Amino acid sequence: MLNKSPFGLAPMAGFSDRAMRLLARRYGCGWQITEMVSAKALVYHNKKTAGLLNTAGEEDPISVQIFGAEPAIMAEGAAIAVDQGARAIDINMGCPVPKVANNGEGSGLLKTPERACAVAAAVVQAVEVPVSVKIRIGWDKPLPNLPDFAAALAETGIRALTVHGRTRQAYYSGTADWAAIRSVVEAVSIPVYANGDVLAAEDGVRILQATGAAGALVGRGALGRPWFFAQLNAAHAGQPIPPDPSAAERAQLMVDHARLAIEDKGEALAMRELRKVLGHYVKGLPGAVRFRGGAAQMSTLEDLEHLLNHWLAEQTGA
Repeated sequence: MLNKSPFGLAPMAGFSDRAMRLLARRYGCGWQITEMVSAKALVYHNKKTAGLLNTAGEEDPISVQIFGAEPAIMAEGAAIAVDQGARAIDINMGCPVPKVANNGEGSGLLKTPERACAVAAAVVQAVEVPVSVKIRIGWDKPLPNLPDFAAALAETGIRALTVHGRTRQAYYSGTADWAAIRSVVEAVSIPVYANGDVLAAEDGVRILQATGAAGALVGRGALGRPWFFAQLNAAHAGQPIPPDPSAAERAQLMVDHARLAIEDKGEALAMRELRKVLGHYVKGLPGAVRFRGGAAQMSTLEDLEHLLNHWLAEQTGA
């Protein structure tokens, strides 16, 4: 699924929209997956899902991620997504959010492996584009038959499998189990992508070595850090790791991010959603707390530009 880079951007609801994906690609991201889209919402023509399918101007490989638990609905939803421009489909079997998982969807499918395989098979048969699946290693503990489950998924005809090395109950706490991911790599012949705990450039090298995976998807480590992919690629190539951007460069990236989001969603919605996003760009820097407080109040691009001017003045001691 990946192009020249073995590192891709993991799907993250509320974060990995088209604006974030375009910035990640600017820095060499190798594979991108949309925020998850409800297959049922696609089938019932929910208008709110249309924007989530927008991949205009994005280079391949780019996958649209769908979720659901009914094979027929998932198949129909995947076909609709393809009809609307999806060039590849990813099936979410890892989302830990209660309203999804407790409904048997997302990571809830880990409790019903036969249904999970039926969902994957139905989607593969419904579309002619590549299909991949993203899973976790278990519900409340690693599945004792994780390699067998992965092999069964592979037999449905999916083209790739991503494994987040945590259980559903762990959410994002603790340490990702890279050994469990390796057990999947050794059990299947399709490409496996590792996910979990890639927070520094060196982690990208370590996770590939530890798991034997074809690549790695990065989630939280990329929040507010689209340049992270350039650092990951450099570390993987044995080259000097580029430094983090300066405060002024980060400010320009935030403006670029906002403009891309406004282009897709309109200013009001884009700026409201960016309130929780932009704070990640300034994490660990002077004035970060005040910046996040100001970002929580912004409603326009002009508000952001004023906020950035104050923040930059604080960085330079002006």
